[in-house]
This record gives sequence, C-alpha cells and structure tokens, in this order.
Amino acid sequence: MEIANRTLTVDVMAALTYWPGVIWVGQKNPPDPVDLTVLPPFFNEVLHELPWWNRDWEVGHVEPALPVEIESDHHGYPSTFTEVSVPGAAGSSGGESLPFVAKVEFAGDQLIQFQAKVGDVVIGPAAAPAGRLEPHPFARVLTGLMELREIPVKAMAMEARRSMSTIHMLRNGRLNPDPVHIQEIARSLRMSEADLRVIAGLDDGSTR
Repeated sequence: MEIANRTLTVDVMAALTYWPGVIWVGQKNPPDPVDLTVLPPFFNEVLHELPWWNRDWEVGHVEPALPVEIESDHHGYPSTFTEVSVPGAAGSSGGESLPFVAKVEFAGDQLIQFQAKVGDVVIGPAAAPAGRLEPHPFARVLTGLMELREIPVKAMAMEARRSMSTIHMLRNGRLNPDPVHIQEIARSLRMSEADLRVIAGLDDGSTR
C-alpha cells in the first residue's frame, strides 16, 4: 500500500483533529475527549512501510496537535486540505528516547502527505525507486514556476539557451541545478537570481 492515497479510519481522523484547548465557533464547551492511543500504531504502521526505517524504533507517545485548514492551488493537491503536526516521542528497544513529530496532510479521509522527524532526522517516503538517487527538490519548484507562468519546456530551453533534455532533467530531478543553470533560469522566469539560488539550495560560491 502506498503511504499517500491511503484511507484514514474514523478514529485516526478524530485523533488528528483533536485540540482540547480550543473552542471552535458555535461550540459552547470544549470538544469531547478522543482516543489518542490510535495514533502511535498508525504512525508505526506507516513508518514500517519505509524500507530504510529502523524497526527497533517505535512511536510510543503523542500529544494533541492543532489542525490547520489550508487552501491550496498546488498542482496535485485538493483545493482544501488539513495539515497537522503531532508531537510525541519515539523510543528504541535499548531504552533510548528521542522527540518525535509527525506532519500529516489529508483531505477528507484520504492521506495525501506524511513526514516524520525523529530527533534531528527528517523521514518521509521516497520519490525514487530503491537503488536510484532521490530527485533534487528544485525539480518540483521549477515545474511549478514554469506551470504558473505557462512556460513550455521548449520555450524555456530556447530562452535559457539549453537543450530541451536539460530542462526535462531539471524538471524531473535527474540533474542537480548549478549556479549557471540558476542564472539562466532566473532570467527566463523574470526572477531574482539570488532568490532562486536560495530556493535551489545553492549558497554563494557553490558548485555542482
């Protein structure tokens, strides 16, 4: 089963949206308590589907978290979805414990994104099959900016003086952007080169 596009149970949805310290508009009393103990098994089930997850570690404790309704025009996302970051703790069989946060995005009863942080390590589903490098995160940004400006690959290639295959590889993350790429693309997008360097994760003096 894929991590995204999975159906959440009623109990998990109730726990993800439970915030006892907030009285919503129209409510006279705090919400009725819900069973938060359904969340650690749910998080562990999702984490165990990641081939690189160390199953010696388990999420054992969570706290209520504030759900936020987000309006989105992001490609591939519903127009409105809920985002919640659930704090807690994860421990190993050896007795070690680290802070844990699960960032969950869902629309209705459908999970659309999951990411966890254990200590200082961010964990999420891979975009590439096992044995292949992960696509560079700039790919998603570049694709979104080109779609927003309605710039076809051919037009971007001509304006940036690059081959169409280069633009395709930058868009699908198979090619990491370097300072020269950023300079050419920023000009084509009518964006600040400095801003685009930050978005691409390139500091001054960076090389490929």
